[in-house]
Amino acid sequence: MAAINKIAPNSPSRQNPSELETAIAGALFDLESNTQDLKATLRPLQFVSAREVEVGHGKKAVIVFVPVPLLQSFHKIQQRLTRELEKKFSDRHVLFVAQRRILPRPKRSANSRSNQKQKRPRSRTLTAVHDSILGDLVYPVEIVGKRIRTKEDGSKTLKVILDEKERGGVDHRLDAYGEVYRRLTGRAVTFEFPQSGPSDF
Repeated sequence: MAAINKIAPNSPSRQNPSELETAIAGALFDLESNTQDLKATLRPLQFVSAREVEVGHGKKAVIVFVPVPLLQSFHKIQQRLTRELEKKFSDRHVLFVAQRRILPRPKRSANSRSNQKQKRPRSRTLTAVHDSILGDLVYPVEIVGKRIRTKEDGSKTLKVILDEKERGGVDHRLDAYGEVYRRLTGRAVTFEFPQSGPSDF
C-alpha cells in the first residue's frame, strides 16, 4: 500500500503502524492523490509517528510527529493540511510537532569529557527542545511573551502570551495546546492573549 510511504522509513511505526498512524498515512496519501494544488508539496512529506491524547471537555487531539528537516515544508501548508485532516478526524484537533531528541547534560568527569566527541548542540538541550515544542504547537501563531509563575507550593506554571491578531482562529484550541504540552514535557502552561488592563497573573 503506497500510503505506508507517508511514514518515514527509519521510524519504528513503518514496520508496525498503529491504527491511527495508518489512518493518517491514508489521509495524507488521499490528499496528495486528489488535491491538485497540494500534490507537489505533499509528495516529499512524511511523518514519524502519531499519538492521540485526551484534552478535556470530551475532545481529543492527534499529535503528528514529523522529522525536523521536514518541519519547514509542513509549515508551508500546515493551516490547509490541519483543516483537511480535522475534517477526516472530526472531533479531534490535529497538531504537528517535530520529533526532537534531548541529549543529556555532559558529565563533568575528565574521563567522560575525552569521550565526548563534540559539544552538545544548544538545540538538543531540554530547555531548547521544550521551547521548540511550544512554538510547533501554536504555529502559525506568534508567541509575543512568556512568564513563569511560581506558586506558594513551589510548582511553576509557564504563561504564554500569543499574538492578538490570531485570537479568532485559535481561541478554541488553547486547552488542547496546554494539555498536549503538559503530556509531552510534564510542564504546566497557560495560554492567553495580551490584556488591555493589568494582568492578575
